[in-house]
Amino acid sequence: MNANGVAQIVFYLVVLTLLVPPLGRYIAWVYEGRRIPGLARVFGPVERGTYRLLRIDPEKEQDWKGYTGAVLVFSAVGFGLLYLVLRLQEHLPLNPLGLPGMSWSLAFNTSTSFITNTNWQFYAGESTLSYLSQMLGLTVQNFVSAAAGMAILAAVIRGFARRGSGSLGNFWADIVRVTLYVLIPLAVVWTLVLGSQGVMQTFSDPVTYQTLEARTLGTTGPDKQPVTQTIVRGPVASQIAIKQLGTNGGGYYNTNSATPLENPTPLSNFFEVLAVLLIPAALTYTFGVMVGSRAQGWALYAAMMAILVVGIFAALPYEQRGSQVLRATGVELSASANSPGGNLQDKEVRFGIANSVLWGTTTTAASNGSVNSGLDAWTGGAAVVPLTMLGVGEVVFGGVGSGLYGMLLMVLIAVFIGGLMVGRTPEYLGKKIEAREIKLASIGILAMPVGVLVLTAVAVSVGAGKASIFNAGPQGFAESLYAYMSQFNNNGSAMAGYGFKDFSGTLGGVAMLFGRFIPILAAMAVAGALSTKKVTPAGVGTLRTASPTFVVTLIGVIILVAALTFVPAFVLGPVATQAGGLF
Repeated sequence: MNANGVAQIVFYLVVLTLLVPPLGRYIAWVYEGRRIPGLARVFGPVERGTYRLLRIDPEKEQDWKGYTGAVLVFSAVGFGLLYLVLRLQEHLPLNPLGLPGMSWSLAFNTSTSFITNTNWQFYAGESTLSYLSQMLGLTVQNFVSAAAGMAILAAVIRGFARRGSGSLGNFWADIVRVTLYVLIPLAVVWTLVLGSQGVMQTFSDPVTYQTLEARTLGTTGPDKQPVTQTIVRGPVASQIAIKQLGTNGGGYYNTNSATPLENPTPLSNFFEVLAVLLIPAALTYTFGVMVGSRAQGWALYAAMMAILVVGIFAALPYEQRGSQVLRATGVELSASANSPGGNLQDKEVRFGIANSVLWGTTTTAASNGSVNSGLDAWTGGAAVVPLTMLGVGEVVFGGVGSGLYGMLLMVLIAVFIGGLMVGRTPEYLGKKIEAREIKLASIGILAMPVGVLVLTAVAVSVGAGKASIFNAGPQGFAESLYAYMSQFNNNGSAMAGYGFKDFSGTLGGVAMLFGRFIPILAAMAVAGALSTKKVTPAGVGTLRTASPTFVVTLIGVIILVAALTFVPAFVLGPVATQAGGLF
């Protein structure tokens, strides 16, 4: 590790923490239906018009079943519309390259990916999708899938905060308000920032230019001719802004945020990686505001931040030191005035080791599939970190909304264990946590590891699954494991050695659907149960859930669940790769 890299990481963490209270308080106002000065004049008519168009009474609240039903209907309609756009792409406008529609299996995987806030991409965006598909299909889903996650969280928080009501709000009102007053304003700001750094925003046709490279013609002679390259342009900045803010992660280009076309400068890199955790981090403060105890929100933030920091600084030395293979070749791995040193394979030198590790760790901690370096080229020891972030269920900040309601399920398990230790009925925020809530929380938590291990076993065992694995041995297993961990966690990042086939596309789509909706059903059922309960005043023996002791307990539960389920698989994959000195 070098001081410059560490300083950049610390600066990032400090800025993120400073932004948590103001944005968290603002989101709480949006959830509570308050009038937002300034924005209400712009978006108020749009909000009211949307309610009238959809015939929605925003004051009519729903119980957990009605709210969840609305989420499922909304997601199903979004899937159908996106599937049609992708399949019929060649017949639709804004397609300057005349690109054909997607195959059924790729369209199924992509549609599932974007309605579940996963943004897993088995394709190169610039050579597969038209401008219309990128905007009307993907960018719209980047907004609404993120808004759906935030709306669900609003309902879950109300379940923890309310006393005996049984109602959790109105899904349609929540998703409209989140989109208009949170996601769109932030996306506009980030689009302008990225545009100022050189990220394009245009409807112009692709441009062909002459490169500096030359190709020798024939086996002899001095004849050379210029080599040209075609760059597909389009509305890139707006899509990159919401892909990061919504923890979506789908790139406009195949090389994602490693290409200068999406991420041209160190400043654009900082704003993009800041956007990844901005809303998930702020939502912990929102939770504290809405349940009437900011200390509870800070306790959740502390647990998440502690795991994130350990992950970053666990991966950094491995990447800075490089691999045995690189050292054996005589490559200079030491940092100098002209080089950041370390394992620079598949990394952008303008970002270096520290910003690559920061990005890879934060995006897998969040439900964000964007990359600014090739994860497949990380050393085996460093690769354990993004796998671990996926393995804990992406509750270390996680996706917008989904990360915090997943963390709250973990909190209930930690409270239950704490109650067993002191011999009392477990309580959280004054509400008794009983067998029903623990069973539901367990389902929501264990669905991911069970699903990932089963699907990975199928993928590496049957012939159709093996066809997607491009590398043999531990690295190939690690790529397969990562693929299903990423998809089941609605993350979307990937190791490059896992490819598309009809089998992998279909199996991955199933993973994304189960990974999105099983935790939603569990969290909403828990919220529904808690919303009907009365609050018991705290006593001498009440477990203090805003204390450092509980934060440590919560971290221990998170790590223990991940370790018990995934350590054997990690040993077969990245640990074996590191031990063999392969990467």
